[in-house]
Amino acid sequence: MYEVLVRSRANQSISSCKLQTSTERSVGLLFWVDKLKMYKLRHLFLSQQCSFMAMTSLRLMRVKQLLEKEKGHVIATCRNPSGATGLLHLKSKFAERLSILQLDVTNESTIEESAKSISEKYGSLNLLINASGILSIPQVLQPETTLRKVEKSSLLLAYEVNAVGPILVIKHMWPLLRDGGGLGTERDVAVVANLSARVGSIGDNRLGGWHSYRASKSALNQLTKNISVEFARRKDPITCILLHPGTVDTDLSRPFQRNVPEDKLFTTEFSVQKLLSIIHNAKSHDNGKFFAWDGQEIPW
Repeated sequence: MYEVLVRSRANQSISSCKLQTSTERSVGLLFWVDKLKMYKLRHLFLSQQCSFMAMTSLRLMRVKQLLEKEKGHVIATCRNPSGATGLLHLKSKFAERLSILQLDVTNESTIEESAKSISEKYGSLNLLINASGILSIPQVLQPETTLRKVEKSSLLLAYEVNAVGPILVIKHMWPLLRDGGGLGTERDVAVVANLSARVGSIGDNRLGGWHSYRASKSALNQLTKNISVEFARRKDPITCILLHPGTVDTDLSRPFQRNVPEDKLFTTEFSVQKLLSIIHNAKSHDNGKFFAWDGQEIPW
């Protein structure tokens, strides 16, 4: 599932877009919107945000926290809006602030259409969260414990969802982020936050295995670093960071929790609070960095 949250200065609203897939493919983005560049109103709109997130329980909690703690209108995009039960439940609680649109991040044309729609309605973005992630799909994809189990189809599928999707979203939202910058926020830059994983770190890899997932997250890390370098060279007011949420008690991690210490298995609420804190405190000098849930940098 995917979602987008958007906030407009014009109406002090947050919008969220969510996308849900039948194979648990997910991507997430969070955009901070600043449509009216009116400095006299800046103090009224310090937390206007638009986010686009995977609608697993972790991403759903992130949307829930933003809706409960922030003011604004949320526009959600999904591949199958009628089947997005988690988002529909939120809509029943936030009917005036949450809208749902259709989008598939594995289909670039739908990303383009979303960018066009956001541009026409909001004009710019200040925050984008990409929370794409697949680890396992019954009968399709399983973490490989040995090289003998590696299959081309699994490698390509993980790469498409975990790395390609988020980068294409940044590509099409780039002009909106560049125009938004940090205007209307407490930051001096717009933020792109890509949800990665510690297992994507090459320097931290001591156990091996999980070839498709590890490699796809490493690819996401490299692509994000590349983009951060380009944005800095162009002097665009955008900071790109990568985030590791820790091991969170969700459907994605549940089959693999057996060896996780109790104090290292986080609730979705705890993890989301930590990640949002890092995002809200991001500075221009954090561009291109990879952070764990506790704010510590992770080696590449």
